[in-house]
Amino acid sequence: MRVAIVTDSNSGITQEQGTELGISVLPMPFMIDGETYFEDIDLSQEEFYQRMNAGADISTSQPSPKAVTDLWDGLLKDCDAVVHIPMSSGLSGACQTARMLAEDYDGRVQVVNNHRISVTQRQSALDARDLAAKGYSAEQIREILERTHRDSIIYITVDTLKYLKKGGRITPAAAALGTLLKIKPVLTIDGEKLDAFSKARTIKQAKLTMTTALAHDLEERFLDKEARHTYLQFAHTLNDAAAREFMDSIMELYPGTPAYMDRLPLSIACHIGPGALAIACTKKLEELE
Repeated sequence: MRVAIVTDSNSGITQEQGTELGISVLPMPFMIDGETYFEDIDLSQEEFYQRMNAGADISTSQPSPKAVTDLWDGLLKDCDAVVHIPMSSGLSGACQTARMLAEDYDGRVQVVNNHRISVTQRQSALDARDLAAKGYSAEQIREILERTHRDSIIYITVDTLKYLKKGGRITPAAAALGTLLKIKPVLTIDGEKLDAFSKARTIKQAKLTMTTALAHDLEERFLDKEARHTYLQFAHTLNDAAAREFMDSIMELYPGTPAYMDRLPLSIACHIGPGALAIACTKKLEELE
């Protein structure tokens, strides 16, 4: 059985990378000042931040049903089945839409709801591809990815409260007080939602908070204190140098552990703005070890 793997651009996988990796990538649409743009098609990261810094009205959207089914139909001409890995159902309606559309495909399209986004979603797509190469069916791949949905977590610290306020995630009063006190909130994506985790007064404290949380998760949650069976992943919004410095400091604590760094997807950047740092960990699948 030949199984095709599909994800969306929230995974951070570009169209070019998708071709190289053997993974189809559905571009996510954005509304900017009333016009629709598609990530990595006619909207680059650089263009996005230029528009954001200029004060453009930016909102996220989800792919049209036709865009989704056209992609599936094209793949099913040469493949037996499709595994579709959208962003977390708690962050977008795209997952539920895909599941409804898949009902018309008699099991040939398996939509995964494993609550991933960004670098963790990317790893799910890579895992799905590798499981398919080992002969797992589309349904088996979906079941494995959903069964292990708790085996991943992301921590993010933001540079400004402006965009959390704009998106309604914090009140204007809280944003004003936080800005006055120079608070650096630490957020987490653990399961479906982007939630508050902790507060810090400096970026140094925020990084220490994330480092400590990572160590706790590795030891208590993943039972892998030295990260020998866990991927470490780093991401940022327009903050490459700081992200690399942070990654280097973490990797000194876990030498030999696989690490990957990328930019956070624009769907998250909409809500947190530039200057953010993120660290994630994803437990390796037993089936691929």
